[in-house]
Amino acid sequence: MAGVIDGVDQRTKLVGENRFEMLLFSLGDKQRFGINVFKVQEVILCPPLTAVPNSHRIVRGIANMRGKTLPIMDLSMAIGLKPIQDIKDRYVIITEYNRSIQGFLVNSVDRIVNLTWKEILPPPKGVGQDNYMTAVTKIENKLVQIIDVEKVLAEITQQPIEIKVEQAIPKDPTRKIKVLVADDSLVARKQVKAALDKIGLESTLTKNGREALDVLLRAVKEGKPITDTFDFIVSDIEMPEMDGYTLTTEIRSHDKLKLLPIMLHTSLSGTFNSNMVKKVGADMFVAKFEADEFAKQVKVLLNDKGLI
Repeated sequence: MAGVIDGVDQRTKLVGENRFEMLLFSLGDKQRFGINVFKVQEVILCPPLTAVPNSHRIVRGIANMRGKTLPIMDLSMAIGLKPIQDIKDRYVIITEYNRSIQGFLVNSVDRIVNLTWKEILPPPKGVGQDNYMTAVTKIENKLVQIIDVEKVLAEITQQPIEIKVEQAIPKDPTRKIKVLVADDSLVARKQVKAALDKIGLESTLTKNGREALDVLLRAVKEGKPITDTFDFIVSDIEMPEMDGYTLTTEIRSHDKLKLLPIMLHTSLSGTFNSNMVKKVGADMFVAKFEADEFAKQVKVLLNDKGLI
C-alpha cells in the first residue's frame, strides 16, 4: 500500500493548474470517500495501538511512528457512522492538517485519481450544517464524498479563538476595512470570521474560488473601484470548482482586480506553498489555524499595503 503514495512530492506540478489528485478510500460500506493527496504523508496497515484514558471518543489509541507518537482517529465514528471493526486488518492514512500530524483509521484504501477542481462540486443544497462534506464528485459514475477534516479536528481540539490585544487594527471612524473570504470548510469560515471580527474587520464569506470571483466581478460591474467594496482577500487553496491558486491567477489577470492584496490561508502542507504563492502572485501564505498568528499576519499585510 505504501506504493500508492510513492512520489507524492512530484505531484506538486498539478498545483496552480486547478487540478489535484485524490486518494479514494472506504469506511466499511459501498460509499467511497476522498482526501487530497497533498495532505497525505503515507498509508499503512493499522499498527498496534495504545489506549489513552479520557481521550476523545473517536481516538482509538496512539501509535509510535519513527519515534513520534500519533493519535489514531476512527474517521467513520468522526462523521457519525459505525466504528471500524477488526482494526488490525484496516488501514491508517497519516495526514498533516493545520500543523499537526495524525492518523485516520479507514476500512480500505482504493487508489489515487487525477481530477480538476471543476469536477469537484459543493455539497448538495439541503444537507444542512451538520454534515461532514466539503465537496462531492463522481468517479465511474459513483458518488465520492470529500470529508471536511478541519471540522473533524476542530470538534476534537475545540480551540478557542484567542487574539492578543496588540493585534487589533486601529479604528478609523470614516471607514471599515472589508475582507472577502473564500473557504469550502464551514468550520474554517467561522474561524476566520471570528478572528477578523475580533480585530475589527468586516468580512464577506464565500464557499469557493468561483463564488468569490463572481462576487468580485459583480462588484466591478457596479462601476466603482474594487477597493470601495473590498480591501483584501483571504482564500483557502483547495476548494471545489476553483482552487485558491486559480482564483489568485484570475484576479491578477483582471485589470480592475489585479491590485487587490491576497492572503492564501490553508491547511495544505509542503515546501511548494511558498513557491506557488510567488508563482501565482499572492502576497502572503499563512498556514491554518492559529488565530493570533493569523491576526498578526493580517496586520502585517495591511501595514505593507498602506491600509492602516
